[in-house]
Amino acid sequence: MAQSVPPGDIQTQPNSKIVFNAPYDDKHTYHIKVINSSARRIGYGIKTTNMKRLGVDPPCGVLDPKEAVLLAVSCDAFAYGQEDTNNDRITVEWTNTPDGAAKQFRREWFQGDGMVRRKNLPIEYNP
Repeated sequence: MAQSVPPGDIQTQPNSKIVFNAPYDDKHTYHIKVINSSARRIGYGIKTTNMKRLGVDPPCGVLDPKEAVLLAVSCDAFAYGQEDTNNDRITVEWTNTPDGAAKQFRREWFQGDGMVRRKNLPIEYNP
């Protein structure tokens, strides 16, 4: 059963944070790459701390071993300096897919007792 093995590693490019540069009067889109560097198929889901400002497309999916996906992280226009941006971040969650499962994302994989790993990517806003 895939759930008994902890999910392997993923890599993200950039590795540690996402930076958006001013001006913030228009929508910005930044691309990050998520690479499944493990030997098993994984399901991934992206969460954000600020749903009204930040969006990710596609928000979830399935990656075969060594497969990569390019995610578009968008930041909607906002009043820089007037809104709290200190806790903005994107979290990548991933888990092994059940053996024999179709290559189609299922939210249930994250709700059972299988292991889910997380990687936080803080967001930095340059004035």
